[in-house]
Amino acid sequence: MKNILIIEDDRRIAQNISRGLQEEGYATQVVYEGLNGRQMALQPGIDLIILDINLPGLSGFEVCRSVRAEKPQLPIIILTALGEVEDKVEGLALGADDYLVKPFDFRELLARVSTCFRRAALSANPSTQEIWQVANLTINLTTKDVRRGTTPIELTAREFSLLDYFVRNRGRVLSKADIAEAVWSLNFDPGTNVVEVYVNYLRKKIDRDFEPKLIHTRPGLGYVLKEE
Repeated sequence: MKNILIIEDDRRIAQNISRGLQEEGYATQVVYEGLNGRQMALQPGIDLIILDINLPGLSGFEVCRSVRAEKPQLPIIILTALGEVEDKVEGLALGADDYLVKPFDFRELLARVSTCFRRAALSANPSTQEIWQVANLTINLTTKDVRRGTTPIELTAREFSLLDYFVRNRGRVLSKADIAEAVWSLNFDPGTNVVEVYVNYLRKKIDRDFEPKLIHTRPGLGYVLKEE
């Protein structure tokens, strides 16, 4: 039975989530503040975390950062009232696997929990691993292993999601709006430079010290991943 840790300071919401998950066959534990939540999250036997941001003691962002450093494969779903673009970008950049804004439909939360467990199962089964290659860039979309030639490349969760989207659409010019929606689930705001920032992060890691260059800018159109 999968064990889900709920870190949420609103006791009514936490208990409703816990009861709903138990009815679906999951085991649950509930913690109402950040410090204890982090301590519990780092214990063995936790399979997934549902995490609020506005927590007493320690913010959900700090909990996410700490847990991701210690348990890089543990699924984390942020569930919060903070729905601004900047909050979503920060949470996902810290390594959260998903971000759901309150108020929410429990059926959607349940679907996202199922998706996280499905991804984890794929990662644990080598026979189902999905591996892509562009020139000498190799991407294991299941284990999230990235290499240029024999050199391993360390990417953050959001950098990997961006590379994943590029690879699945290699050879296709992707607009900033396409990327923002696919990678961040955001409606594109022309006033933000988050897409450019993360494309530059990715370029520094997979292109700067290697040949051939793979990420190309198409002025006025967007970006394309391909070997030229």
